[in-house]
This record gives sequence, structure tokens and C-alpha cells, in this order.
Amino acid sequence: MANQPIFILPEGTERYSKRDALRMNITAAKILENIVRTTLGPKGMDKMLVNSMGDVTVTNDGATILREMDIAQPAARMLVEIAKKQEDIVGDGTTSVVVIAGELLSKAQKLLEDGIATSVVIRGFRNACAKAIEILNDIAIDGNDRDTLKSVAITAMSGKGSDYAKEQLADLVVDAALRIEDEGKVDIDSINIQRISGDAVEDSFLAEGIIMDKAPLSKAMPTEVNDAKIALLKYPIELKEINTDSKIDITSPDQFEAFLANEEEMVKDLVNTIIESGANVVFCQKGIDDMAEHYLNKAGIMAYKRVKKSDMERIQKATGAKLLTDINDLNEDVLGSAGKIYVKKIFDHKLTFIEECDNPKATSIVLRGSTRYVTEQINRALDDALGVVAATIEDGKVLVGGGACEIELIKQLRDYGDSVSGREQLAILAYAEALEVIPRTLIENAGLDSINLIADLKAAHEDSKAMGINVFTGKVVDMKEAGVLEPLKVKVQALQSSGEAAEMILRIDDMIAARDALNSTGPDESGNDNSGMPPMPGAGGMGGMPPMM
Repeated sequence: MANQPIFILPEGTERYSKRDALRMNITAAKILENIVRTTLGPKGMDKMLVNSMGDVTVTNDGATILREMDIAQPAARMLVEIAKKQEDIVGDGTTSVVVIAGELLSKAQKLLEDGIATSVVIRGFRNACAKAIEILNDIAIDGNDRDTLKSVAITAMSGKGSDYAKEQLADLVVDAALRIEDEGKVDIDSINIQRISGDAVEDSFLAEGIIMDKAPLSKAMPTEVNDAKIALLKYPIELKEINTDSKIDITSPDQFEAFLANEEEMVKDLVNTIIESGANVVFCQKGIDDMAEHYLNKAGIMAYKRVKKSDMERIQKATGAKLLTDINDLNEDVLGSAGKIYVKKIFDHKLTFIEECDNPKATSIVLRGSTRYVTEQINRALDDALGVVAATIEDGKVLVGGGACEIELIKQLRDYGDSVSGREQLAILAYAEALEVIPRTLIENAGLDSINLIADLKAAHEDSKAMGINVFTGKVVDMKEAGVLEPLKVKVQALQSSGEAAEMILRIDDMIAARDALNSTGPDESGNDNSGMPPMPGAGGMGGMPPMM
């Protein structure tokens, strides 16, 4: 029994220990970085993603790429989650998060190979990140005026399929955000982007109110209502289904006729409640049956059923109507108002316009494009632009783009690193070097000479902190004068998220997983599993421990 191995993990379990686990995770992060890196900046390339159903997505939006990819490797999935959180919090900067995190891990790997302890690297990165955020706050520019907001929107949309119409689209984004701004806050969920294929992008417009991609229940109903009194119901205007355990005994035609008459009377009571409240437009999140539709039509009421929850919330914000879960609470006091509601056909879409609302806190943008792929791509650009404009309105601070703030960070972090003693200094300097990946990638994606331009950028920063690279001309210019601006909030969140992701991966020194978790289909002909990673050496049966003596 002396040499008998003792198994403490289930058969088939895979285990990667110490440097094997770290190398595997860092390699996965670098692979993910290389996938999205080529999409960064105004000259970034697009990715074509085809899902299992055959649906095609063409985009260079980092959030969409990461969301659509079926990532199998656990560490890479952690980066995807960090990027999604970046999108949720500030609306942009997802590609930068992955690229910076991947570069931080590359630098960390070199430090670890040189014998520096993981805890020292993590502490150095953490201190460098805190110092970088402090520097960003120092060099940030105050401003959330209209011109600044437009510059921020244009910068966010550059290179995302909207370049030929980004001036007009930026105006739409800024106007929409300012319209719903409330005490320095912008809820971008209150802005609906309605995509309609056909015509050019330049034909896009900001609606006077909100738009719903829905027509009234019946063609006989009014298609235009002035001085609208709006009822919002989360209550079905139909008879409740009889319980399956219930039993009704009907023994004669008279009883059946009385039963039907009773049902009709119940529906009429529901409709009469609506009529008596004074409502002439009804939006119902639930169903409306045919009999109710008949009586609503007879009363001249414009009615909609199965309205999406998001549309109901926007109507509520725009018109002041209260969403009711019980129709018995419906009265004049809970009705919303709008000057005009009408149905209009654009291309092959019937849309309902709700306009002339008092102090609306919701609005809609109608986005046009030649094809579905065009409108989808520009819609993603508008989402990013809305996110950064909202962040700028709320925070009131921006940074110059074009790699300018990263070069300034590198310069000041190196000075900071020189003031720190011990091996932690090496980690801080490595962090500074990692940030160079952003301007270098912008330059490489534009097909320019990264070595000379990076040197020119660093030299120019001796005189001005606002100098960055114009990827269209290949020149080092003042980014503030060029109007290339980014929200401070986006940059700060990107540094925090990438630092947290890198730290989380660096702290993993053992990886234990069921075989199916990492290799659901087994190795391919090249010996790689479906995570894209080569098998780790020295696993020795994965579930087994060395003989216990």
C-alpha cells in the first residue's frame, strides 16, 4: 500500500497547478485581447460573428463581440464579465478594458518569471492604478456644455460605421440626452432607438415625443387623437380563464345564453370603467379580447394590447400616466396626457407617435439605414454615444483622447515608480508600460509607424498634456483643439475594471474543474481542447495525487 495513489477528486477532474494554471489563464486573456484589439479606434476593423442559428452580426463594438462569442475558457469568461460591467456602468470602453487587462497580465508574467512574488506584483499594480486615477482627475477638463457633449459623442462613434453621418447623429444624441436630463442625471433607458431599414442614415431624426413600434388593435379605431387622455393598464381587458378544476353545468339553451350574456356584461363593465375615467387612449400590457375591442372601438377609444414593458415605462415617463395593476383604480387623476397621438407609416413600419407632452422624461430616435446590418451597427454606435454623453453630463469632466492621457499617465507613473523603493517599483513601471498599448494600438490599426509616433508623442508631452495622435493624418496634434474628447468616468472605470480583472487572474494558483467544464468535446486533431488552449503538461491524470508515503 506504500506506493498506492490516493484519489481525492472525482475521476475525469482536470487540475492545473501553480505556474501551469497561471500560464493557461494569462494565455487565454492574451488570446481574447488579440481578438478585440484590432477593433480599437477610428481605424479599427470589423468582426463578422455567426451564431448557431446562422444569424450574422458585423461589428467592431467590443461589448457586442464579447457578448456574441461563446467563450469557454473560465479566465477569459471573467474578462468578458468585467467588460459587460463596464458597458453597464458607463456605456463604453469595453475594448479598452480587455486590451489593458491583457497587457497587464503579459507584463505580470514577465515579472513573475524574473522571480518577483505575485503579491508584490499585485500590490504594485494596485498602487499604480490608484495613482493613475489620481492623475486622471488632475488632468481632466471641466465641461458638459453642448459643444463638449457633441465632441464626446462624435469621438465615441468614430470608426463604428457612422463616420459619414456622425455630425448629425451626434446632434440627435445630445438633443435626446438634454431633453430627458433631470437634475444632472440621464436615464438612457428612457431613450428608445427605433430602427427602420430603408433610406439613408442622414434621414434619421429625433421624435418630438416618443415612438412605439405598434399600431392600434383595429383598423376601425381612430388613427389620430388630439388632447389624448392616456390610461396605462397592467390588467387584462378580458375575461379571466376558468380554473381547470371548475365545472359548469348547463342543461338548457337558455342557461347557455344567460352564461354568455353574463360574460358580455362583465367585459362591458371593464370597458365602461375605462370610458367613465375619461380615457380616450388605452395602452394595455396584457391582453384585450375581441368583445372588449368591439366596445372600445364603439366608444371611439384608441387601444393597444401586449405593449412591451419598456414602452409602458417610457409612456409613463413622457405622459405622467400611472401604471395600474387593478382597473378599479382607474380614474381621471391617474390618466396621462399628450397633445397628439397618431399612427404613421414609415417604409413598411406602422409607428405610433406620442407628441406634445408636458415636460417629457422620455424620447425616441428614429434610425434609418439602407439595410438591417447598417442600422444594427449604427444603433450600437448610438448606444455608446448615449452612454458617454450621459456620463459627461453627470460627471462634468472629460479627458483628451487620441492616446494623449495614456502618454501623460506613462510619464507621471514612471516618475512615481522612481520614488518607490523595492521590487514594487518594477510592478509600477510595468503597469505604466502596459498603458502604452492604447496609443500603440490606435497607431497600428491606422497602419502608421508606431515606433516613431510613440516617440513623437512622448516628446510632445514635454510641452503639452493635450498632444495626441490624429490617426487620419498621422500627425501629433492638440486633441483638445481637434475636439477628440472622452469622459473621465469611462477612463477611470476602464482602469479600475482592468486592474481588478488582472488581479483576480493573477491570484489563481490552482485550477480544478470537471473535464466537461474545460473540454466538452475533447481535444481536436491539433491536441487543443475547445477552449482554444493546449493541454497543460504535468497534469498526471488530473484527479490523482502523488503516492503518499
